[in-house]
Amino acid sequence: MSAAALGVGGTAVAASAGTASPASPAAARPAAGGLAWGACPTDVTGGAYLRDAECAQLQVPLDHAKPNGRKISIAVSRVKATDTANYQGVLLANPGGPGGAGLYLAGGMAAWLPPEVAAKYDIIGFDPRGVESSKPALSCVPDYSDPVRPDYVPSNGKEERVWLARSKKYAKACGEKYGWMLPHMRTTDSARDIDAIRKALGAQQISYYGFSYGTYLGATYATLFPGNVKRMVWDGNVDVRDVWYQSQLNQNEAFERNMKLWWAWTAKYDSLYHLGATAKEVEATYYRIRAEAKKSPIGGKVGPSELDDIVLSAGYNTVYYTYFAQALSAWATNKDAGPLLEWVSEGGGDNGFAVYNAVQAVDAPWPPKWKTWHNDAVRQYRSGIRFNSWSNTWFNAPIHFWPATGGRAFKVGDKSRKVPPFLLVQSTLDAATPYPGGPQMRKLFPSARLIAEEGGKTHGNTLNGNACLDDRVAAYLNAGTLPARRPGQGADVTCQADPRLNDPNPYAVKAATAPKGKDVLIGRP
Repeated sequence: MSAAALGVGGTAVAASAGTASPASPAAARPAAGGLAWGACPTDVTGGAYLRDAECAQLQVPLDHAKPNGRKISIAVSRVKATDTANYQGVLLANPGGPGGAGLYLAGGMAAWLPPEVAAKYDIIGFDPRGVESSKPALSCVPDYSDPVRPDYVPSNGKEERVWLARSKKYAKACGEKYGWMLPHMRTTDSARDIDAIRKALGAQQISYYGFSYGTYLGATYATLFPGNVKRMVWDGNVDVRDVWYQSQLNQNEAFERNMKLWWAWTAKYDSLYHLGATAKEVEATYYRIRAEAKKSPIGGKVGPSELDDIVLSAGYNTVYYTYFAQALSAWATNKDAGPLLEWVSEGGGDNGFAVYNAVQAVDAPWPPKWKTWHNDAVRQYRSGIRFNSWSNTWFNAPIHFWPATGGRAFKVGDKSRKVPPFLLVQSTLDAATPYPGGPQMRKLFPSARLIAEEGGKTHGNTLNGNACLDDRVAAYLNAGTLPARRPGQGADVTCQADPRLNDPNPYAVKAATAPKGKDVLIGRP
């Protein structure tokens, strides 16, 4: 969801006031397992990163409690270590979601980590169960998100019922196609799949790098299999106290703040964009364009919901600031729809959306009465949380009708004292996973060290060019070096957001060049 990766800053160095895990001799290379490696697909998410990787399908039980029962398969990729003299084992990575495709991460992480660090690991990507190249890959209503969709914000009961009917139809289609699989889409199922990957690789332990929802998946794995963990980095930590309904409400508040930050940034460059000289003026311009798009979709494809979806990415990642300000400006000043149309999702595929709903529906209870959902959306919207309150409601609404439900959320951290020291990273102005998730994970895992990126507005911002973050991540993955854990519940290290990345200079960015790279691919919760 953002621009080209800006590069990993600096080289691997030991963090100041740090502690190191016991000296790690080169690990033994895992024995050949039960994976038949071959060529990787390239017509998938991040396919370019798979050109130097090898791929396989791993059969796992649909229900891990019934190992001899029905099987599904998990798509796995690998880029093998080249520094075998200093081999550090296998490093699995997950981009988030739930529903984010991660097969590309074998090559992706190999490209984003410093070469001397990447060379020491067999880097493993995988698509979690139900995702893209795994089998089956969930798809319930492929054209569900095709433009132009109804306005997310209902102006009356009739418009709300249109979205309710769409959501119910979607859930019904998922149940008809995958009723046999939906009860087995909990995060605990995917964590057990990870351990099946470990076994197939012949590794006694794994290292793990999780972004966004991938932090919750990592925490679940570490709780279930603490003895199988070597090193872990979790970036953009989910607040496990709020899985999952309350987390959506918290996101709405955080995205409202971040969108206002973007509007304020845009106002600073009014001489360039002509959208307003103050944040309030830019916000008013946005909602005027949105209202007009409801009456007549921009370029025939960008209605109010599509417009919200496009610019929401500016709340995730500051690299998008320039691109969307330019696109809005082109339409507002010249009625040029081209730049906005470049960002329209044409639909035609719902795999990520299907898996997102499937996982969250069974991971934890949701309010059983639609009145609760409705009242919360109305309350937030009327209180000024306008941008994301209704769109987030409809993104999750199929769960209200879902044919499979879950019990209590899995209790993360039960075996936390058995987990070796590891690294947490959290940006203080992260909207997708608000900052309290970082200190809460640190509390649940007493061996964890937390780095706070002060003022950081980008979600999942490691390996993106802030040397203060990236050098510490590299030092840890390279040699186990960690900062000391401080007393109390705060961060152990504070890194300032890099102004070059956090508040980009539009005059230094070629806004005609579409973003590519790491942050386009990292999944979002």
